[in-house]
Amino acid sequence: MSQGLFLTFEGPDGGGKTTQITRLAERLTVQGYTVTRTREPGGDLVGEKVRDLLLHGAVSPEAELLLFAAARAQNVEAVVRPALEAGHVVLCDRFTDSTIAYQGYGRGLPLDLIARLNAFATRGLMPDKTFLLDLPPATGLSRQRASEQDRLDRETLDFHQRVRSGFLETVKADPDRIAVLDASRPALDIADRLWAILEPLLPPLTTVS
Repeated sequence: MSQGLFLTFEGPDGGGKTTQITRLAERLTVQGYTVTRTREPGGDLVGEKVRDLLLHGAVSPEAELLLFAAARAQNVEAVVRPALEAGHVVLCDRFTDSTIAYQGYGRGLPLDLIARLNAFATRGLMPDKTFLLDLPPATGLSRQRASEQDRLDRETLDFHQRVRSGFLETVKADPDRIAVLDASRPALDIADRLWAILEPLLPPLTTVS
């Protein structure tokens, strides 16, 4: 068991993950917790280089899956585990559920293979709590400027609808871990709902460095 707390944030781009992570990080810091923020793909120099390839390069679905797994393995070992061992609250923008939704349901790659790759890349590490900011795909895409969209954002609406279905299936498979937040609500309302879910899970400050 880790000493810290591992929280992940999932959902479509345009759903407000960055806003909620920023608000939560500030609130936790004010409360006295040490917070580490990371993202997937990304987290360190290696992960950020893979991120550029994934979001802006021309890669096959199979290569995409493997690159996401490689970036995740690096992020877990270089960023997430050390922070948890130090007692931090770790906030991660996307994790294994995104791979299930995007590469599994969106791309149609085998879910059993994705499960094995996720387990291998994380060495079994799972979030203590996941927040899914759920939003109809058309709404999320409409919130983004064309210049901000990456390769995955520019996929068809049908692709993004399959991705949303994938996220909702992960909730059915693990309802105790994943909390669904209505991302169409005002940002402050979402933040308050998120905090109400999270607060009982926070470790005592005496155990957090």
